[in-house]
Amino acid sequence: MNKALFLDRDGTIVKEVPGKTPETLGYLLTVEDVELIEGSAAAIARARKSGYKIIIITNQSAVARGWLSLEELDRINQKMYEMLLEENPEAIIDALYYSPYHKDGIVKEYATHHDSRKPNTGMIMQAKKDHNIELESSWMIGDSYSDMQTGVNAGLHNILVETGYGKSAHRKCLDEKVKIDFIASNLSDAVKYIAKTGKN
Repeated sequence: MNKALFLDRDGTIVKEVPGKTPETLGYLLTVEDVELIEGSAAAIARARKSGYKIIIITNQSAVARGWLSLEELDRINQKMYEMLLEENPEAIIDALYYSPYHKDGIVKEYATHHDSRKPNTGMIMQAKKDHNIELESSWMIGDSYSDMQTGVNAGLHNILVETGYGKSAHRKCLDEKVKIDFIASNLSDAVKYIAKTGKN
């Protein structure tokens, strides 16, 4: 079986965005706004060399809210892939799963509860099936409470990164008693920690 790093996208690999309006704060809606967090490409390359599958799992409720088309979402993801490879040719993403759903959405097809939306584990379980992943040897890395709760729900090791919304998420995780194995300053710091644990 394979081991994986399950990575959140926004605030973990790419920078959070200010948003065009107060409602869209933190929603990456255009390909022009894609900007890598420093060190992300090198961290992904290092983790792959250590034998980890790199799998992105990302909530994209902007689709349900009518702010983002699937076509633009695909362009954003493609731009991220290209930028990672430009920085490091070994910064390859093995798979990306997104959940376009939200119960408060206005796009009827996606305006619903769905088990793929974090902190539910639908995306992780699909990845487990698709890539023969052993969850007990895998990690969830993200900047939000929902990322950490997802990791707990799926039986993963959890690393909270302080990029993005990590610092405020840490407070909520403490309040809700959500288990975090390590708090990293960024993705690079997280990958270095994993190497030190000897769980490679």
